[in-house]
Amino acid sequence: MTVMMSYLFQGWNCRSSDKYRDMLLDIGTEEIAHVEMLSIMISRLLDKVPVEEQEKAAEHPVVEAALGGSSIDWHQLLYASMIPQHEIVAGQGGMAIDSMGNPWSGAFATSSGNLMADFRWNLMAETQGNLQVSRLYNMTDDTGVRNMLAFNLARDIMHQNQWQAACEELESDGLHKFHIPSPFPLDRVLLSQAHAFWNLSQGTESRDGRWASGPTPDGTGTFEYLEDPAPLTDDDGKLPNPDPRLDATPKTPTPTEYTGPNPVADQKIPKSVDKKAVEESKKMVKE
Repeated sequence: MTVMMSYLFQGWNCRSSDKYRDMLLDIGTEEIAHVEMLSIMISRLLDKVPVEEQEKAAEHPVVEAALGGSSIDWHQLLYASMIPQHEIVAGQGGMAIDSMGNPWSGAFATSSGNLMADFRWNLMAETQGNLQVSRLYNMTDDTGVRNMLAFNLARDIMHQNQWQAACEELESDGLHKFHIPSPFPLDRVLLSQAHAFWNLSQGTESRDGRWASGPTPDGTGTFEYLEDPAPLTDDDGKLPNPDPRLDATPKTPTPTEYTGPNPVADQKIPKSVDKKAVEESKKMVKE
């Protein structure tokens, strides 16, 4: 659902060439079908499944390990681990929730208006998605489920290739360079840090990677390895005293500030309140 809505919004919001917009709407529409396939799969798997089959499924070593080991009462555990909304709310149907019952949110969708940034996110999403599909494939011996997942695996391989090709197309069309944002005037960038790799953990093995030497992928320079990077400023990052009107804790005792009318200024102080304390508190207020 996340990639479906991301691709559709990216397409609907696309202000670039029609070929990119059409491509996004093509794959977004395909993902609607994938959500339909998964919903039907969930419904069919939930339909009239005997407890014996659920227990058998839990005997898979990966599932067994994930659920806590073979010493657990599978009958109780399986029912405890099921999402009751599937039965109570959806009548054994698929829902817009994850495997833990958390509802899907539109906040998961990505559509920035920058196609290079979006296509890279899309590539990541397809990569992670296919990784999880492959794990699901290895966790079941159900022929029907495997048949569907084999299709999903193939399509996600295509989509990974598609997004990589789309990123390359954006560059060849001159719409973006490798780095984002682009185009962007490099004279406004602190160029001394544009290609520097900071070694900020124990060990220096990171110097052996492609990211530590040689030309940068953006074609604008070469990587530099900083084995012992020094601070770029003497600013210690400490904050000044808080605004006294916010009643936050200051560095030292500081009068608080209150402005405007005090409708209870002339109130009668009850016997239960120390009048001296009230007078002392007035001295700590800066009107």
